[in-house]
Amino acid sequence: MSVFQSPLVRYGIALPSAAVAVAIGVLVFEGTARLLVFGIAALEVIALPQILKHAE
Repeated sequence: MSVFQSPLVRYGIALPSAAVAVAIGVLVFEGTARLLVFGIAALEVIALPQILKHAE
């Protein structure tokens, strides 16, 4: 049984790194660059669990 079968683990890996990206976006960037960082964080929360699901 793979550890990646649990959705809690998959999202647990994605959320902290996305939170760091959002924090950097808020504290460092402004304007369009900030929105780009937010988009990358959102993509990470959506895509990374799906990628890890296929890594079983």
